[in-house]
Amino acid sequence: MTNTSTIARGGGNPSASGRRRNSPQRPARASGLPPWIIPYVLLVPGLVVIAGLLLYPLFQMIVISFQKVGIPQINGKKPADWVGWDNYTKVLDNEIFWSSLRNTVVFAAVTVTLTLVLGTAVGTLLNKLGKKMSTVVVVGIMSAWAVPPVAQGVIWRWLFDADAGMINWLLNLLPDWLSSLLFGRADWTGEPWLNDALTIYLVLIICVVWASFPFIAVSVLAGLKGIPTELYEAARVDGSTPWRTFRKITFPLLKPVFSVLTILSIIWNFKVFSQLYVLMNGPTNREAFNLSMFSFAEAFRSPPKMGTGAAIAVVLTLLLLVVTAVYVRQIVKTEEM
Repeated sequence: MTNTSTIARGGGNPSASGRRRNSPQRPARASGLPPWIIPYVLLVPGLVVIAGLLLYPLFQMIVISFQKVGIPQINGKKPADWVGWDNYTKVLDNEIFWSSLRNTVVFAAVTVTLTLVLGTAVGTLLNKLGKKMSTVVVVGIMSAWAVPPVAQGVIWRWLFDADAGMINWLLNLLPDWLSSLLFGRADWTGEPWLNDALTIYLVLIICVVWASFPFIAVSVLAGLKGIPTELYEAARVDGSTPWRTFRKITFPLLKPVFSVLTILSIIWNFKVFSQLYVLMNGPTNREAFNLSMFSFAEAFRSPPKMGTGAAIAVVLTLLLLVVTAVYVRQIVKTEEM
């Protein structure tokens, strides 16, 4: 009885059990596509999203830059007129465009430099702190980075307000002799920081650096965590100074990180708009325009000239592409060498 049940379960037939164990697996069901095309098929959903959210609006912006689009065209009462390169000619002949371009380039150069320097210093400091203290500092600085751009502008507009701002109040707390020595004046009551183009950009630089350096600091901290500690120990044994250690070890190993952060900072700071809009309370001071503000003013301020605004936006996009391409080319050359 026992043998019969064993045979029925297959236990008494070793050859049959071995055949089951050694039988080849069934091949996976073929997709019917060549192997080389599968990665490209997987990219299709992402490309569709990019085309819908980025490429199509960019195409429409380029088209509008060659058209005359005003209130009749916006209301649908009249089709847009093709004007060719007239919008670009008007933009390049406008003095405000060149002053806006100067403001954009100078602001971006100063802000990118300050952001990278401050972010690198804070990231290096975080790497030296203990785990708990580092976590507390990271959470604190990332709170500033998480503030929306409009809210950033509101915060710093309130701080530099002429009547109720905290900055004027703090400056008035300084002894008269110290304030006169440092700034050439002792009374800061009613100082209109946000009326002049130079002081507007001073506040804007502080606002953008305050909100941007945490991202740089955390990125640098992540890069520093990947550098072997043995390199720093060897440098310490050799008597290397902190600055020499940074130049010879930290900076070369973090060069790819710094390259990406520099490109991102250039793109972000060239396109600053929301903070400047809030600080100026709209496009009111033409001397303080950057290219983004100039494009907005032309496109939406009465009478709206969306063709001209789109042309300015296209010029800004091309400028960013050129700057990024030149920087990426230098990075590639350095890596090849």
